[in-house]
Amino acid sequence: MTNRRPFSLAVLALCGAAVLAVPALAQNLDAIEKRQQLMKDNGKAAKAAGAILKGEAEFSPDKATEIFTQMHEISVKFGDYFPEDSKTGGKTEAAPAIWEKPEAFKAALAKYQEDTQAAVDAAPQDVDTFKQAFGMVAQNCKGCHEDFRIDTDN
Repeated sequence: MTNRRPFSLAVLALCGAAVLAVPALAQNLDAIEKRQQLMKDNGKAAKAAGAILKGEAEFSPDKATEIFTQMHEISVKFGDYFPEDSKTGGKTEAAPAIWEKPEAFKAALAKYQEDTQAAVDAAPQDVDTFKQAFGMVAQNCKGCHEDFRIDTDN
């Protein structure tokens, strides 16, 4: 009969390593990266809107439609990237409240989708109308960030 002890120890070591690796595997980094990219894109659109409102960029109805359309398209995709296994990792700024209060998060996202669609539908033809529509959209950003984002700027 051969000695099976080295084999048993090797299996035990591999099992231990696998158990330790589970938390890392449970992090859905792909979902985290996708939602972070969507937020970066949303930030770029908001920055373009801000430049128009500050007079740093020229207003045009086409540019207004482009900004609001981009924000709306992002809003429709964004909610798809919060599976249970994406709560941590990848420098996520998603607050636990997203998973603790899923109905409130869905409601906030639905409100953002409605307001970005309303901004697209308003088709602003001047800066004042654009400012009003963007103010409504930006309020959603602020509220969602307060309730569902971890502030890492401190």
